[in-house]
This record gives sequence, structure tokens and C-alpha cells, in this order.
Amino acid sequence: MIIGIPKEIMDQEFRVALTPLAVATLVQAGHRVIAEQGAGAGSGFSDRAYREAGANLVRSHAMVFKKAEMIVKVKQPLPSEFSLLQQGQILFTFLHLAANRPLVRVLIRREIEAVAYETIEMPNGSLPILKPMSEIAGRMAVLIGAFYLQKTYGGSGILISGIPGVKSAKVVILGAGIVGSNALQMAVGLGARVTALDREEKRVQQLQILYGEHVTGLLASPENIEAAVLDADLAIGAVLLPGSKAPRLISRKIVSRMKKGSVIVDVSVDQGGCFETSRPTTHSHPVYEVQGILHYCVPNIPGVVPRTATLALTNVTLPFIIGIANQGIEKAKAENPALAKGVNVYDGKIVHPKVALALKAS
Repeated sequence: MIIGIPKEIMDQEFRVALTPLAVATLVQAGHRVIAEQGAGAGSGFSDRAYREAGANLVRSHAMVFKKAEMIVKVKQPLPSEFSLLQQGQILFTFLHLAANRPLVRVLIRREIEAVAYETIEMPNGSLPILKPMSEIAGRMAVLIGAFYLQKTYGGSGILISGIPGVKSAKVVILGAGIVGSNALQMAVGLGARVTALDREEKRVQQLQILYGEHVTGLLASPENIEAAVLDADLAIGAVLLPGSKAPRLISRKIVSRMKKGSVIVDVSVDQGGCFETSRPTTHSHPVYEVQGILHYCVPNIPGVVPRTATLALTNVTLPFIIGIANQGIEKAKAENPALAKGVNVYDGKIVHPKVALALKAS
């Protein structure tokens, strides 16, 4: 199979879909890899390394799409790439289609076999490709929030860790999955006062056992969410419903009542966001203010730590890429139930039930 690696064009997205070592593995298995020049530079991988791994390098972004049978990316195609997608092509990347109707229409019209990293699901319910990126995003969310709490950047001027004699910041984490758990670990490590909310009582109990007095664990009832957010210096949206839009947990009215200078980091913005006031931003223009509350809503947070993120991503995507390349998408998804759940669009139709339901409801 001919596999294409285009350079990512999302704002300050420095990750690349495959490392040179992964390319070498595919080439040794008898496949051909076409990579755009400079695709790996942001992650510290040179064109020379890709050539030595056996990739054919091309100058043109469009040429990668034209020649490849399967496009492997990090982030979803942007509007400028829609016309580059070839009829019947396989696309393997993060898609987040529940919040992206324009891309859905293109994938259906061009009969793209679209496989989403974020909905590949193991029999135990775990999300193997989303997991490492969620770990990075969760940890980064706290560091980013701590940065924007600085008065210079519009925050309230609170040091997240506090100092002896002065209280630390109050950090509220909505959702205790992979993103939330990693945010919690980082916030506790920095000495913040942390409240974590989750809809599952068992998860709340686990957090209490694990962190004791360092964390207040609460069930995510509307009353608890409102009270916690209104008391927060930093609120982190870490809600995930695989394949679906993120639920809107915090209304504009509640945001307007938050403490002025507090910070929202909505990691769930790539699925629509869990704050009513959330909208996607970019690394070039990451924040905006709504009624005195600073919002950070960048959908590709791991893109700013691309070396770590690319290595972690390739570790988990490569087995699936090899399976598709060796067997073709039809046989690969038939033999691998986890991969089958990753298929969002196939033969011109939306085939993932939760994605279909989310789009119907939006």
C-alpha cells in the first residue's frame, strides 16, 4: 500500500503522524511511504532521516494526497485540504466529526474510508490512541492554566502552588477520565487545592482513596458543578463521550458569575466544549475573555510538545496502520474489533452510531 504523510497545517501543530523508525517498519513490510518535505522537522525528525528510512520525499502537500492510498495524519483535514482528498482514499487521523459537519459532508461525498483515532476502542472500553494524547493534554492543561493566572496575561494573579502563609489556587476538574486524572496529578503535585467531579460514584471514591485530603471528589451533579466552578481560580474541562459532542455542563450565566480573573482551560473543545462560552482557538491566539473570565480553548494542546507527543502517538498508531496496510481496510476492520470501532465513515455513509447520533442531534 502507498502511505502518505503530509505536513500538518493546523496552527503551530508540530507533531508528525509517523517517525522515521515507523516508516522503516512499513517499508520493510513491503509498503511504500511518501512524506512531504519538512513534515517531521517540528518534532525533531529530519528529511534525511526519512529518506534513510526508505520514504520518498515530495515538495508538494497536494502530491502526498494525490499519490497515497492511505493518508496518515495527526489532526483532521482543514478546509484547504478538503479538495485534496481522493475518491475512496483511506484517512487515518484524529477526526472529532461530531463537532465538524463540513468535514463530514466532504468525507461522505468523496467516499473516504475515514478512521478516527479517538474512537478506536478496546474490548475493555479503553481508547488506546487517544490515551497518550489525553495524558499530555491533561498535564499541560494545569501548566497552561497556571501560566494564564498571571496578572500579566489577564489572570487574577494567583500563584497556583501558593507559598507558606498564603493559600494555593483552587483548581476544579470536570471529568476524572484520562485527561482529568492527569490534570489532577499535576495540580496536586503543584500544591493546588483540587476539586474533581465525575458522574461515576466509583471513580469519585477511587480519587478519594488515592489522594485523600489532597483532593475533594464530588459527583458531577448540576449543583456540585455550579458551586465548584464559582469557587474556582482555574477550571479544567476534561469531559469525554467517545464519538459524541461534549455535554454543555456550564452555562454562560454561570461563567458570568465566576471570580474575575479566573481561567478556563477547556480540553474538551475539540468535541464542542463543556462550557457554553467555549469556542476553538489557536496556539497563535490561544485565549479570549468573556465577562472577565479568561478562556483557553486550543484543540491541539499536545502540538506544543511535539517530540514527546509524536513518539507517544506513533507507538500506538503503528500496529493499526500496519494492519490496514497489510490487509486492506475491509479485512483489517473485520479481524480487529477495536479498529472497526474507529471507522466513522465508510462507503459514503456515517457508520459510527455515536457520531451519527451526535450529528443528527446538532
